[in-house]
Amino acid sequence: MKRIYLDNAAATPMDPRVLDVMMPYLTTAYGNPSSLHYFGQQARAAVQTARSQVAHCLGVKGEDLVFTSGGTEADNLAILGFLRANFPDGGHLITTAVEHHAVLRTFQALEQKGYDVTYVPVEADGRVTAEAVAQALRDDTVLISVMYANNETGMVQPVDAIGALARQKGIAFHVDAVQAFGYVPIRPLEQGIDMLTVCSHKIYGPKGVGALYIRHGLQVAAEAYGGPQEHRLRAGTENVAAIAGFGKAAELLGAERNDRVLAARRLTDAVYERLIKGDARFHLNGRRNHVLPNIIDFSVDGVDSAILLIALDLQGLAVSAGSACEAGAVEASHVLQAMGIEEKWLRSSIRLSVGKENTLDEIKRAVAIIGDAVRKSRGESL
Repeated sequence: MKRIYLDNAAATPMDPRVLDVMMPYLTTAYGNPSSLHYFGQQARAAVQTARSQVAHCLGVKGEDLVFTSGGTEADNLAILGFLRANFPDGGHLITTAVEHHAVLRTFQALEQKGYDVTYVPVEADGRVTAEAVAQALRDDTVLISVMYANNETGMVQPVDAIGALARQKGIAFHVDAVQAFGYVPIRPLEQGIDMLTVCSHKIYGPKGVGALYIRHGLQVAAEAYGGPQEHRLRAGTENVAAIAGFGKAAELLGAERNDRVLAARRLTDAVYERLIKGDARFHLNGRRNHVLPNIIDFSVDGVDSAILLIALDLQGLAVSAGSACEAGAVEASHVLQAMGIEEKWLRSSIRLSVGKENTLDEIKRAVAIIGDAVRKSRGESL
């Protein structure tokens, strides 16, 4: 059976060119980047090259980037580190109802510590408005955190407008751009973004490495204590191979993003036209504009998503029911609930996310597999 992988929003396959860059640091170039000898400086150079590559992709300076173990750690460092350094005794925080759990659960924990949090609702398409964020502002608001694009629906938020609002009011603005990084040109300095989270395994790099951009001059306190690594914000010996791979993946992204966007859009458009459009059994979660080109999320009437996912996997098709971090959850998606999706659609959502390795022939086959599985699950004749 030739399997089809359409879960690239969860993790992309590593680009062979990335692995080539990583291999020396997994084998012969094994020095500790904090060591002063040749082997250590060889590793240090790899880390600094990667820092420059990721920074260049974002249009920022390398000195303003901190490498982390991934997006979740970067989100936590941004939110908790900023508050610890600037507002340790409390304050008003703003986020949205559709954030990734790395952000959402951090704010929920902060509520238990005395911070006041407003979870701004979204429109029916899953987008928040800058006006809604403005209405949530208070005199004691100290931080706004809004994801660039949703990891389940792919809906892109009005980050520029919110960034302008935050800058005007002098409020720190954090953006989780983990899903958006691979498909949207991001320029924090131009967009009023003070802290920005990105990671490697969504852009064909290795898992276990991410980065946090921190605007120059913004104070953020470390979460863990130890050595002076990463500007004293992330103690511990750097994962040199993963960081080098992240840098190469970012370099390739900068050169290839436009082609990837066009190819992904063609494939998800094909899914919509061939499977969803005009068929009352399917409900598109979100819409086909203001959405990442690689993600299409929909629900199927009368079908439980967990059962459908198993049926599809048995036919060689890998898709998701939403966020991979919540794949074992039994509750309905908090994102779809926040969008006001009808009850009958809540537990039947399927997310297809394409990548640069996917082809139109694979999409045609995937559509056929899904169509057959849906008919079988609904008891319809094949």
